[in-house]
Amino acid sequence: MGGTTDGNAAALPRRTYERELLRLQTELVKLQEWVRAEGIRLVVVFEGRDAAGKGGTIKRIAEHLNPRVARIAALPTPTERERTQWYFQRYAEQLPAGGEIVLFDRSWYNRAGVEHVMGFCTAREHRLFLRHCPVFERMLVEDGILLRKYWFSVSDAEQQRRFHRRAEDPVRRWKLSPMDLESITRWEAYSRAKDEMMADTDIPEAPWYVVESDDKRRARLNMIAHLLGSVPYHDVPPPALRLPDRPPSTGYVRPPRHLRTYIPDHAAGL
Repeated sequence: MGGTTDGNAAALPRRTYERELLRLQTELVKLQEWVRAEGIRLVVVFEGRDAAGKGGTIKRIAEHLNPRVARIAALPTPTERERTQWYFQRYAEQLPAGGEIVLFDRSWYNRAGVEHVMGFCTAREHRLFLRHCPVFERMLVEDGILLRKYWFSVSDAEQQRRFHRRAEDPVRRWKLSPMDLESITRWEAYSRAKDEMMADTDIPEAPWYVVESDDKRRARLNMIAHLLGSVPYHDVPPPALRLPDRPPSTGYVRPPRHLRTYIPDHAAGL
């Protein structure tokens, strides 16, 4: 479930990337304050192939936001009980209340992708999903939720390179799951599933936006800039704050330091 990217685009220099990322993150804080002040409900869906860059982008978006306002929904495999529920039920439970942002690190579209390709759902369940999903999303939008859907598109060659880097990196090896390895052999099946999904769920009320993500830095900036440009937020002046003067001591004496257990200064030996 992916595509190819423009190989002619030069990799974005780190300094340029970091400068623009900070500017966009500052705007995301303004967006957050607008969401909170106006009682807005914002949902952002992140989908794409394994190693397409969804997780890194979500981290950069949430990095400076208030976790009480903006939270990440990354649901695990459904329980036996959840498998008997209406399919959209456990995702609906994650939807925001007024003044909240929810970032879906994968979403109800699991049924159109991994569940369908790997045989975790029946053909009938897949057909029902493609028919019900546009109805579900129209209900969300008509109820006032701002819904944005992003598909991160990575080429097969770049995905392979990222898988190799994960396999060789001890702090990222956990990201390489058996499902990731299986996706290599089912590249075409995922492509077919993604195209079918897009055909049925790319609706005017909730269109899909494709993010070319072979260059992760460029993809993050492009996606965040698009999100900000798609929402009519405005700067909400913060309340005036004045730090109070520290009151004078009343004579309280703290207990001696040796009565507490302090951790060793590991940093001193570096």
